[in-house]
Amino acid sequence: MPYDPSAFPPFAVTVDLVVLTVRRHALCALAVRRGESPFQGRWALPGGFVRDDEDLSQAAARELAEETGLRAHDPDVPAQDNGAHLEQLATYGDPKRDPRMRVVSVAHLALAPDLPAPRAGGDASNARWAPVEELLQQGGYGRDGEPVAPLAFDHAQILSDGVERARSKIEYSSLATAFCPTEFTVGELRRVYEAVWGVALDPRNFHRKVTGTPGFLVPTGGTTTRQGGRPAQLFRAGGATLLNPPMLRPEV
Repeated sequence: MPYDPSAFPPFAVTVDLVVLTVRRHALCALAVRRGESPFQGRWALPGGFVRDDEDLSQAAARELAEETGLRAHDPDVPAQDNGAHLEQLATYGDPKRDPRMRVVSVAHLALAPDLPAPRAGGDASNARWAPVEELLQQGGYGRDGEPVAPLAFDHAQILSDGVERARSKIEYSSLATAFCPTEFTVGELRRVYEAVWGVALDPRNFHRKVTGTPGFLVPTGGTTTRQGGRPAQLFRAGGATLLNPPMLRPEV
């Protein structure tokens, strides 16, 4: 029998972005206020429908550029200027996740250093960075005296999954360097771990672990006083992408 597309119910595919950065020593996510139905006025993750001529990675990269001005780079290499780590997170396909029609979302995780104030685009009426703990608090999120409500769609679950991916992956990989500028100090990298995990780490023990894996961090030959105090040595992410032994997340 010939294939008959009309015999199957139509559905759409979207990409949703969990965009994480560290601002003021806190792990923050990009949130947008929806300007259209459904869930008009509610906060949500940025994202949109996949176009006919796009594959999933192209759609995610386009949405990232539209929302942040960042370009996606190869997730297997260190972050570059104006670049962001972008990787596929998970697929969400509950039949009732979108009241408009059957919509399957392929979520992506994006990480970048301290980012400027975002700009709203597409069907978003406002955009801001918000601490992930506020976005995920029980009962939902609200700001400036507005009513508290859960994130739109299933975005609270997607955000929670993205945060957990970041928290677990920095234990053994170089993912934490994606939150840092091209050149950074060990102290700045430690503060990334502290912000992502929400714990304080011993500076000496941390320094020993991240410099103990050959090629994990590479000295640039420069120093900086931007953190105050004595000049601190600058490093960049090296070719070693695995931390051995891993730095296990402290129990909290």
